[in-house]
Amino acid sequence: MIALTLKALVPVVLLIASGCALKRAMIPGESFWSDAERLGYRVLLPALFLHGLATADTEDLPVKALAGVLVASTVVVAALVIALRPLMRVADDGFTSVFQGSVRFNNYIGVTIASGLYGTQGVAIAAVCNAAIVPTVNVLCVLVFARFGGARLSLMGIARQLVTNPLILACVAGGLLQALDLGLPPGIEPALQALGAASMPLGLLCIGAALRFGQARSWTGPILTSSSVKFALMPAVTFLAAHLAGLGAPVLIVAVLFQALPTASSSYIMARQLGGDAPMMAGITATQTLLGIATVPLVAALVPI
Repeated sequence: MIALTLKALVPVVLLIASGCALKRAMIPGESFWSDAERLGYRVLLPALFLHGLATADTEDLPVKALAGVLVASTVVVAALVIALRPLMRVADDGFTSVFQGSVRFNNYIGVTIASGLYGTQGVAIAAVCNAAIVPTVNVLCVLVFARFGGARLSLMGIARQLVTNPLILACVAGGLLQALDLGLPPGIEPALQALGAASMPLGLLCIGAALRFGQARSWTGPILTSSSVKFALMPAVTFLAAHLAGLGAPVLIVAVLFQALPTASSSYIMARQLGGDAPMMAGITATQTLLGIATVPLVAALVPI
């Protein structure tokens, strides 16, 4: 497990560091990074989710039970984080970063670990995890940005954000293709796969470019809060829900691991697009990625089966 985690996380750390170096030495202008963030949010990440959900092989898996466990645990933890908002010494836009750091997860790392542990079965379980958690966290995050983000939204504005959010739309489309067993046309499938594969490196480079080390001290509280939720509370609630639902290994293990993963590059991109504290989000993402090298194997070792 430790070797698999390192294999998945070390490239992530190196790409964040590369983005930081590129911003300072080669591409200092903001326009490039702003355009790259938009490309990732509106094209590359949707392609990743659409392809992954539409092409997954989910036969012989307890899809409904697993999805129910993941959605329920995510909603419960999200509600607890919002309820504790008055106790956090953080501005409203900073709270959006704490919230995303508490509920989002890095799909790339999750699929890598699941496939390394259980092969094609692990990939199928990971696809169900993505199908359940990705739409859930995106809807929750849009609602939190509507309330606490820089641009406060009306009910009509919230509805518009939900029905036009490219990540939500991609998940819905991929889920429908999966449910109807339609798959993707031969010419489109490899194109979407290639676009999706580009989302992770570009997103991580943008995170590295956004890091502001001079502000790091002011992020200590938000980083500790979001990381405690992400690496302790979220997997604990997920394990309890999975145990009550009667899920066994390997489904239970992959579900808990997915909920214990560090937050994703899409967190930073969404913070930039919807009026959150993007520099703080970049700091949370980079820190959680480093912490994940130790915490993800620890969570796996503590899961009783």
